[in-house]
Amino acid sequence: MAISPDLVALVRCPKCRGELVLTAAGDGFVCGACKLVYPIIDDIPQLLADEAKPLAE
Repeated sequence: MAISPDLVALVRCPKCRGELVLTAAGDGFVCGACKLVYPIIDDIPQLLADEAKPLAE
């Protein structure tokens, strides 16, 4: 099951409250301001700052 476009439009970064963008592979959300990637595991976004990974440049 894919992430709903409605959810993508609503979800915000838990750290800075900025906009999150879905990755091209659909496996995470990227916060450009914080340079973090929040993974999506089993179709559930992991939106905890402790779960985020640094954005690979």
